[in-house]
Amino acid sequence: MTATKDFAALVGRILLGIVFIPAGFGKIGGFTGTAGYIASKGLPLPEVGAALAIAVEILAGIAIVVGWKTRWAALALAVFTLGATVFFHAFWAVPPEQQMTQQLMFMKNIGIVGGLLAFYAFGAGRISIDRQ
Repeated sequence: MTATKDFAALVGRILLGIVFIPAGFGKIGGFTGTAGYIASKGLPLPEVGAALAIAVEILAGIAIVVGWKTRWAALALAVFTLGATVFFHAFWAVPPEQQMTQQLMFMKNIGIVGGLLAFYAFGAGRISIDRQ
């Protein structure tokens, strides 16, 4: 049973990490657009926000995949994802024709936050750098 749990934790970490790592690299190539999108939501210092988003998504995403400092990486991504979800998928504040799509994105992200909080609570598993 332990081997099954460890394998499931490894696969779970990889599946969560591949959500964030490509998104972070994509923001590098589209930095101006990312900063513009952040600014369009009325958030301050959009260039700083874009740089922070890139750093969190890439660094914490890689940490999750390899299982290094997993609990802290998962917590950082959970906080980041929750904040991004509230600001960028506020389905309650968009026109009716956009509400369903934004609500789906919101709920998907809430599910991801739940998975990240589970890794924060229980660690990476034994197939990881953390080995917990």
